[in-house]
Amino acid sequence: MEKNRLEAFSDGVIAIIITIMVLEMKVPHGHDFEALKPVVPVFLSYILSFIYVGIYWNNHHHLLQICKGVNGGIMWANLHLLFWLSLFPFVTGWAGEKPFTVLPSVLYGSILLLAAVAYFILQRLILRAHGRDSKFAESFGNDIKGKLSMVLYGAGIGASFFSPRIAALIYIAVALMWLVPDRRIEAALYHDKNNDSHPPA
Repeated sequence: MEKNRLEAFSDGVIAIIITIMVLEMKVPHGHDFEALKPVVPVFLSYILSFIYVGIYWNNHHHLLQICKGVNGGIMWANLHLLFWLSLFPFVTGWAGEKPFTVLPSVLYGSILLLAAVAYFILQRLILRAHGRDSKFAESFGNDIKGKLSMVLYGAGIGASFFSPRIAALIYIAVALMWLVPDRRIEAALYHDKNNDSHPPA
């Protein structure tokens, strides 16, 4: 099956997720800086979640570039990913309303972990459909960054029980790690198109 509908649907859902997250920030009733103080934690949690959603959108776009078509397994795996991403507004709002508290921090990390697992499954299914021995599959290697992220999310969940602030730093660190572009797919696409192992600078 063609991948166009899956891409369009995913882009639409992600756009709605971002819209719902920003709507969680309520307009202050006052007119001075004091009135903004309650909004600051919500705004900071929104920034972090916006970065995470942006990272997923970016990587999802790149991942689908190698996908020639989709099957039922890929479609359900994509829905599985979107399900966990759709919970970002809820955990973002709760973490913002109750900053540095145990349960919101645990749940925020759990959603991050489950979204990462869902993306890993989607990635593996697409690579399997493309061929385990393909250049694209080889370019992914052991996906160290993806696996390290899941380990760090688990560490953040554990840290939440004794120091939610440390957990927040872990979640921020993982986001910063993914801000560095993952060029494996770009390199593989360039190599496949130009029969050259070196992508453009």
